Amino acid sequence: MFARWVTLALLRGSLLAGPGQGEVITKECVYYNDNWRAEKTNQSGYERCEGDKDKRQHCYASWINSSGTIHLVKKGCWLDDFNCYDRQECVATEENPQVFFCCCEGNYCNERFTHLPEGTTPGVKIQPPPMGPSLLGVLAYSLLPLLVLSLAFFLACWTYHQRKAPYGHVDINQSVGPAPPSPLVGLKPLQLLELKARGRFGCVWKAQLLTEYVAVKIFPVQDKQSWQNERDIYLTEGLRHENLLHFISAEKRGTNLQMELWLITEFHERGSLTDYLKGNTVNWHELCHIAGSMARGLAYLHEDLSYRLECPKPAVAHRDFKSKNVLLRNDLSAVIGDFGLAVRFEPGKPPGDTHGQVGTRRYMAPEVLEGAINFHRDAFLRIDMYAFGLVLWELLSRCTAADGTVHEYMLPFEEEVGHHPTLEDLQDVVVHKKMRPILKDFWLKHPGLAQLCETVEECWDHDAEARLSAGCVEERIITITRANNNINSSTSDCLVSMVVIDSDSALPRKEASM
Repeated sequence: MFARWVTLALLRGSLLAGPGQGEVITKECVYYNDNWRAEKTNQSGYERCEGDKDKRQHCYASWINSSGTIHLVKKGCWLDDFNCYDRQECVATEENPQVFFCCCEGNYCNERFTHLPEGTTPGVKIQPPPMGPSLLGVLAYSLLPLLVLSLAFFLACWTYHQRKAPYGHVDINQSVGPAPPSPLVGLKPLQLLELKARGRFGCVWKAQLLTEYVAVKIFPVQDKQSWQNERDIYLTEGLRHENLLHFISAEKRGTNLQMELWLITEFHERGSLTDYLKGNTVNWHELCHIAGSMARGLAYLHEDLSYRLECPKPAVAHRDFKSKNVLLRNDLSAVIGDFGLAVRFEPGKPPGDTHGQVGTRRYMAPEVLEGAINFHRDAFLRIDMYAFGLVLWELLSRCTAADGTVHEYMLPFEEEVGHHPTLEDLQDVVVHKKMRPILKDFWLKHPGLAQLCETVEECWDHDAEARLSAGCVEERIITITRANNNINSSTSDCLVSMVVIDSDSALPRKEASM
């Protein structure tokens, strides 16, 4: 321990002499990890900062203040953050964050940390008490070894007895109590790592929140309405399901025109179903697993559970369901996200902003394309089911179960209207010609795929009232999966094919809609 104090004193002495030409200022930081047992790391020590040589390196500290009790969470290296530039002391400036965070430049600058909100006058400076001139004179004329040892001893005593900052200083060797609940969310420590996607309402980043990877969806300030709506949907009471994206936090970053609106959710490395199908085919079991979990998530979203005494949940229509908004876990189970256009239907309350012609054109149902939607709950849920049928077709098109050629991935109607269809293009194809993506003949020769093709047709039926519900599709996929895995099961009522006679054509609706 004494040797470490001597080493630290010598290193600090080299810092006081100033950096040489081209020398990187920050090289090492004080390290601490409150969750060291679970993560199998050292609890405390020093961390050498390594990374891109073109980026600046900093130190950071994060802690929690619970009724005046400081709980240290982490200390270590922090890479290239403009908020840390030219800061010699580690000072948190947010008014009252859930997790305090500060960063600074310079070796071991995060050993001490404090909280000082912007606009306030510092009450206590965190610095060593000045040494008396008589002591300095004695040390200056002593032998060099005695000087080094004296300095080391003085620094050790000062570290132990140093004065407290406004929110106190936590020494890395003191008892820090039990670990806080996870996840911890505040304005920091959250670091953006990699841009994963750009969309209509902003971009999505892979980020690190303490020890976990998360997804951060960033909206510009002009899309505040979409950010607020998605946040409110995530916060809907009872809206928690394994096949719906797990929400962590919503935050505002910056001020005025520079403000950004962040949504923080769980992160899935595989990305969206669209991205996965572009680079991968699926076998029969994978197809059933993805389709079944996707239907299960949508069925729960649509379900009206407002009658429950505990954790009631209103029905929610997604209104922008597509393969890009379906994420995949590592086990290929589906997770539905992106609720920026979603709408809730709570008993006795208006559904709010319910413009009819919203969503992604390619996935718009016929009644949406022609502006003939009925503004009630079931009409919106049936719009989701039309889009579900198209997504299920995307899965079928990349399945290797049948004896036939699996072509490169294509979006619905890409063959008919290309990559960037206009509203008029889709009105012509979907509404007037009543065309749908082609179901391959060889799919119909596979018992399971043939039954799924029937399900697809009944989801994208031209007559909205003839479409299957999400709960019915969930039951049907379970039954189809079991039947084709030679598992005996009772036939679901939903397996009875629905044939609706079109009064205009006198033909079964299934044929008339193709």
